[in-house]
Amino acid sequence: MQRLLLLCLSLLAALPLADAMAPPASHTKGSPTGKATGKLKPGEYWWAPYASQSGPVVVLVSVPLQVMHVYRNGVLVGRAAVSTGAKGHTTPSGVFTILEKEQSHYSKTYNNAPMPNMQRLTWNGIAMHSGQLPGYPASHGCIRMPYDFSVLLYKLTEKGGTVVIGDETCRQPHLAANPGMLLAPTDFNPVMVTPLSKNTYDWFPARSPGGPITVLLSSTDRTLYVYRNGIPIGRAAAEISGPGNLGDHVFTLLDGIYEKPSWWAPDRAMRQWMTVTNAAKGSDIRIEDLAKRVRVNPEFSTKLYDALTPGATVIVTDQALVRKASRDFTILSN
Repeated sequence: MQRLLLLCLSLLAALPLADAMAPPASHTKGSPTGKATGKLKPGEYWWAPYASQSGPVVVLVSVPLQVMHVYRNGVLVGRAAVSTGAKGHTTPSGVFTILEKEQSHYSKTYNNAPMPNMQRLTWNGIAMHSGQLPGYPASHGCIRMPYDFSVLLYKLTEKGGTVVIGDETCRQPHLAANPGMLLAPTDFNPVMVTPLSKNTYDWFPARSPGGPITVLLSSTDRTLYVYRNGIPIGRAAAEISGPGNLGDHVFTLLDGIYEKPSWWAPDRAMRQWMTVTNAAKGSDIRIEDLAKRVRVNPEFSTKLYDALTPGATVIVTDQALVRKASRDFTILSN
């Protein structure tokens, strides 16, 4: 069995925001700092939403650094000290989607413990919320934030937003933070599994008419998979050229276009992407660099281009998509 990219793509209807409640005594209130860089003390955070006033939000969490970076349309707008899972309750690395948001939530497992400004990342145990910040990993798997920061982040994000959790330090890649490795165990079972012939594709967008799209390219499968709201809506056979592996990468579509043809659909305009890469395995790479090595049916390329909207995520991996039982996390542990 192989380790896979953790994809949680289901969405629920948005919940209305209520007035922020006071933080419980067991939660760190937070201390703002004017520093956009440098080490943060426990409870410190930096917030500058005016730096980018619109566009998709991407949250990057570094477990080794115990820090969260928040980007809007590729621009850093916030960072905070966090506390992730303690030994025996390690926070999983991977690429996640915000599945559910609840401003006032209580743990179903740990004595009804409060979890203010909860943003769920998995259905079996991992969420972002405010909590105690001792300066080291101390949670049961969740990502704890300063209370004040959790209020601000809650208002900024939307369901379907991308969260990347990294479990090793690496240098800061282009328009990104320190995400480290992007792999985690999962039970990821593609519905369309019959092998595709060269230059063929499946495309069934009516299976999930709206919502954020995630594209997963597996160089081992030689297949590009398309998911919307966690439902497979398409796939295409992929021809991969050039020496070496593609590596493990994540790209998020931003607002805006360039005045030149797209590398993916030449009769469309080039789009802007935020790149998160595993720099520990090599130099930073752009999505257009990878595209030069990958070819799929041109008709499929155009259909996919037209379906993508800002906030869409493209994940590249050299691993095959095979079935594997996921780790057993307790439901929304604190």
